[in-house]
Amino acid sequence: MASVVNISKGSLLIAEPFLEDPNFERGVILMCEHNELGSFGFVLNQATELMLGDVLEETIYQDIPLYLGGPVEKNTLHFIHRRPDLIEGGSEIGENIYWGGDFEQCKTLINVNQITNEDVRFFVGYSGWGSGQLLDELLQKTWIVTQTTSEFLFTTPSNQFWREVLKNMGGKYRAIAHYPTDPSLN
Repeated sequence: MASVVNISKGSLLIAEPFLEDPNFERGVILMCEHNELGSFGFVLNQATELMLGDVLEETIYQDIPLYLGGPVEKNTLHFIHRRPDLIEGGSEIGENIYWGGDFEQCKTLINVNQITNEDVRFFVGYSGWGSGQLLDELLQKTWIVTQTTSEFLFTTPSNQFWREVLKNMGGKYRAIAHYPTDPSLN
């Protein structure tokens, strides 16, 4: 029950190893909002084949990957960053982790190489839970809850994120990090 109490903006939800929901299999979600009305965040480790420039009309000169933030409203674009010194208007959701801000400013900074893909992550869609829904999932032990740093979040390769966050937690979580995707292969 302690993990339920400790969930907040900036928390990570780590999918239990054998979660069968394909939207969240081996997923790690950064929580942007969590209150009595509901919860909202982005899956950090589901890279798409697309780059930011593929979904915008204007030219983007860097290859900035797009991630699938979740199954809700996949026609929306969101971003998190760690450059509040350069991007105005973001909401702090963790230590040096910001959600949103001035999108035009962000695109300009990307194009003049003042911001790289180690400073910002873009998502199509998001993950959302209605009032009480996430609490029910936590009580069913669907998610493991932890915290992160902006350094880890922005520099860990997405295909290693689930395993690395569990390994960093240590103890029994280090063992969970090595569970096979298909337990019948064990």
